Amino acid sequence: MTLVVVPVRYPLSEHSKETLSEGWRIAQERDAELTVLHVNLYQNNEHVTRSELKRAAEAVIGRQSHARYVVRSGFLVEESILDEVAAEDADVVVIGRKQASRWRRMFRRLTDDPDVERFLKESLDCEVVTVG
Repeated sequence: MTLVVVPVRYPLSEHSKETLSEGWRIAQERDAELTVLHVNLYQNNEHVTRSELKRAAEAVIGRQSHARYVVRSGFLVEESILDEVAAEDADVVVIGRKQASRWRRMFRRLTDDPDVERFLKESLDCEVVTVG
């Protein structure tokens, strides 16, 4: 089955809600499973639980039988997202425009090419949808 991964902030910002809604729309359109992902940052001492993430997401998209809610911990949001997408062999990643901008800044520091979408497509062999 196709898998759509949607990384979000918690508490859900308006941008995260928009990204989540678009991810759910894509999942429905493709008869896919949806993974809603949040990354707790070690350095911010965050402790968002899976239950909190699920409650917040369901307030936006309703209760869904083909959705799972994942909370990971890491130092870099982007790296943790890449790890999850690779581990789950996702077919589609839906990211917000703000998140794409942060990734571009990070890639600019590491490489001469800040094309996040191309990097993700080449590195993970998945479709990247940017929302917002």
